[in-house]
Amino acid sequence: MAKCSVATLGATTIMLEAILDDFFWRALLGGLGVALVAGPLGCFVVWRRMSYFGDTLAHSALLGVALGTLFQVDLNLGIALVCVAISLILTLLARQRSLATDTLLGILSHSTLAIGLVAISFLGRVQVDLNGYLFGDLLAISRTDLAWIAGGAITVGLILWRFWSALLMATIHEELAKVEGLPVERLRLLLMVMFSLVIAVSMKIVGVLLITALLIIPAATARPFSRSPERMAALAALLGAVSVISGLGLSWTTDTPAGPSVVVAAFMLFLAGILSTRGRGA
Repeated sequence: MAKCSVATLGATTIMLEAILDDFFWRALLGGLGVALVAGPLGCFVVWRRMSYFGDTLAHSALLGVALGTLFQVDLNLGIALVCVAISLILTLLARQRSLATDTLLGILSHSTLAIGLVAISFLGRVQVDLNGYLFGDLLAISRTDLAWIAGGAITVGLILWRFWSALLMATIHEELAKVEGLPVERLRLLLMVMFSLVIAVSMKIVGVLLITALLIIPAATARPFSRSPERMAALAALLGAVSVISGLGLSWTTDTPAGPSVVVAAFMLFLAGILSTRGRGA
């Protein structure tokens, strides 16, 4: 029995090593890992109408790349820290109420993108694949990237599972949540931290300019077909996974960029959902 178990373990290890050595399987596993957690989190973006906030964090990710390269720290860690810092700055600025939130988001979004591009130009001899960061490089996912994606997805998944009811109540009826004694401000900050983590690990999948699409489109597609928040979250995760598989298939057969192909697949599913909804209503 012991010999059989050792042999099974050895065969599993060999098979796992073979999968991780293949760039297509790494791309598929990384894309699915992000899609499964981006779907439920994207529902909060849709419910709270925070799509522009996602764009702001995504644009600030480029500054994280520049600072991470400059200080020679892991780029995913640099992106996550910068996104969290931008979230805190936005929270502090919003409390002053001197400017509307959408104005603050516009200022931070374009300013951080510009600062990131300028900072990268000062890196001198260090070569930065700007196109890869702007549009993603799904097929170049490494084992380290996979570890970050797995760690980020598990962390965000556990936080969502633990605080789902509180986050949902604070989203649907903030005043009622305050009356119930829920820490609404802390929950909002927790949500922002989760966005930051997902954007940090998603950047390699679809790039700075398309990250928000992976959050919003599957959730928006799932909304008309969902009678409960939980069903919408599950359906959004499923649609995100289908988008990744379809996008990779499109990229493989037509030699198109992998990240944008995933977003195109998600958009096609969205259009199919709209047509299906109209067909049922006719």
